[in-house]
Amino acid sequence: MKMAMSDHATLNKTLHAAVKARLDIVADHAFRDRDAAAHLEALKSAAATLDGLVASLPPDTDPNLRHYLERQSYTKALAWLEEA
Repeated sequence: MKMAMSDHATLNKTLHAAVKARLDIVADHAFRDRDAAAHLEALKSAAATLDGLVASLPPDTDPNLRHYLERQSYTKALAWLEEA
């Protein structure tokens, strides 16, 4: 079943936030250096959120976006989402 356009827009916003959050945590070297354990937990949480979203992608998700997310090409996924 195809999603309504507004549903895709909502999903894309949710995915964008989750991908950006994960990339931001990975890039936050000051946080990692200050508290490695907390940084790891934040990364695990962000990854779990994103994994859950990817696992529940609807069948009509753009194949390129699905490919980027399933292969964990998050920079490419973020760029795709920003152009969508």
